[in-house]
Amino acid sequence: MPGSAGRVKSADGTVLAFDRRGEGPAVVLVQGAFADRRHPLMTAIADGLARWFTVYSYDRRGRGDSGDTAPYAVEREIEDLAAVIDAAIGAPDRAPDGLAGHSTDSGLAAHFTDGAAGDSMGGSAGHSTGAARGDSLGDAAGDSLGGSTGGSASGAGGSVMVFGGSSGAALALEAAVVNPAIAKLAVWEPPYHVDDGAPALPLDFARRLDALVGAGRRGEAVERFMVEAAEVPPADVAAMRSHAFWAQAEAMARTLVYEAEVLGPGNALPAARLAGIRRPTLVLNGALSPRWMANAGAAVAGAIPGAVRRVLEGQAHNVAPEALVPEVLEFFVAA
Repeated sequence: MPGSAGRVKSADGTVLAFDRRGEGPAVVLVQGAFADRRHPLMTAIADGLARWFTVYSYDRRGRGDSGDTAPYAVEREIEDLAAVIDAAIGAPDRAPDGLAGHSTDSGLAAHFTDGAAGDSMGGSAGHSTGAARGDSLGDAAGDSLGGSTGGSASGAGGSVMVFGGSSGAALALEAAVVNPAIAKLAVWEPPYHVDDGAPALPLDFARRLDALVGAGRRGEAVERFMVEAAEVPPADVAAMRSHAFWAQAEAMARTLVYEAEVLGPGNALPAARLAGIRRPTLVLNGALSPRWMANAGAAVAGAIPGAVRRVLEGQAHNVAPEALVPEVLEFFVAA
């Protein structure tokens, strides 16, 4: 779906690139590891929601067309998301400052779809087939939004809805704790480790990745993240090194440090912080994902007051957009 591209400055001066498409209440998308706003899953989600919403998909810092400013801190990424949200709701001090071209290549995504299992991308629980409801939801969405597609982002009353996938889900959750402009939140498989079945990561995993990147050993950092965090078999990673897209993975190596920082030591569940989220939240899991991911999703839903959890039948961590979009759409249009 055609749209426009823009840029916005974060609080520390970092310039962030985003795409805007559709018309209606504002939705912001947050990607996970090895992805930027041109990732096929993110563009498919944006296209799927843009019939009813104004969808903003941005490059997190250090990716795609966005800049990066040292030193890194999770707080800076929370500020980045706040800057995009402010642009979406028309805040004058964060208005888009111009158009930007698109130069990133999404060929990487077919092989690095946010990790095979660990990262890529209480409460009531339910099971869903997702795409089976897509047609009926299209009509329902039009009714719930007043049947109008001519609205603007600011028509959301100074608030937005946010979707985050995998480690991007963890960032979106952290932002929802502190940003009252987030009215609703939907997350796909935040990879917290809540049981012994999850990957055993060293508590200083972020520091170790940072040391490898700092020493110019980006390929080793990528490999370590894939094998230890994403549970990709070493033989598969070795085969990936011979492909042209491996250079793109290495170019993103610095952002893997950021993912580890967002999730924290050992990917431990920040239950006390999540309990402070006081807005409707949907937690989604795939029925074919590893058991530890299902347990993580249940733990996240249990930590957030009133959160709803759904399990998508036939889906693994590398979720199909046609299964995911109807669930997010239904949640975002519900009163």
